[in-house]
Amino acid sequence: MTIAPGHPASTATVGDLMKRPELQISDDVMVDTAMDILKSSGSDHLLVRDDDGRCAGLLTRLHLAPFQARSWYTERTPVRDIVLDRAPFATADMPATTAAAAMRSRSLDAWPVVDHDGRVIGLLSF
Repeated sequence: MTIAPGHPASTATVGDLMKRPELQISDDVMVDTAMDILKSSGSDHLLVRDDDGRCAGLLTRLHLAPFQARSWYTERTPVRDIVLDRAPFATADMPATTAAAAMRSRSLDAWPVVDHDGRVIGLLSF
């Protein structure tokens, strides 16, 4: 875990360590489009938002692996209908050590950070 300068490891929060979210898609985007976005961006993940703009989860290449064959099914399946990493999410005021432990226990490389209304404000990765 990297700690921001001026913040001892024991007092660092998720807000101190998070980065701005890079790519976000709506949960009504079709699976084949999501695969194209991941491939063209070179990213390993996409943040998914619901109709209200709240965080719906984190979509990774691993989640899309079953759809690599590209059939009529991928053209008609919205991201909201597939399995992806969903809540709970981190909050900016959460201690960094707690977040790191939660990410390890859930085998997450990245974790969305949301405000108290559920909107994405950052992405935490170690």
